[in-house]
Amino acid sequence: MNRSYLLILGERDAIAWVLREERMAFPATPRAEVAALAVGDRLFLYATRGAWHNPTRDRGRIIGVATVGSAVRRLDRPIEIAGRRFVSGCDLSIDGIVPYPGGVELQPLVERLAAFPKPAAWSIYLRRALLALAPTDAKLLDEVLRPRLVPREQALPTYRSKGS
Repeated sequence: MNRSYLLILGERDAIAWVLREERMAFPATPRAEVAALAVGDRLFLYATRGAWHNPTRDRGRIIGVATVGSAVRRLDRPIEIAGRRFVSGCDLSIDGIVPYPGGVELQPLVERLAAFPKPAAWSIYLRRALLALAPTDAKLLDEVLRPRLVPREQALPTYRSKGS
């Protein structure tokens, strides 16, 4: 059975890279949830409120959905994105994106999501690359996000050099 995760992206250059390359890269810090990713798992792409470098203006939003296309593996050569070094990664298939600056704001949904057992401290759960979602969480996110999604090729140009 495939699992679902919130894929937490905190930097606009990294978001553009993930959407353009249809890949995800991970830093060297070992995380059990990264090692557990499997082909077919669903990822809800979440852009943090600081990702666009203006957290007073922006809100954390779910901006797309992807499916894991390969196991996480060590990269032949580490890559650098926005000053951070990444040593492993996997292929993705982007199933749909909400054009920038849209998306579904996460904060109003937190109290309805099992992934946030302490809703008052919800942001603490976002300090990692992946947050596992219960099937009911994935269903709710899918319901609110799906009507806003467009094909990757249509939305991709809206994510170039945004946030300045």
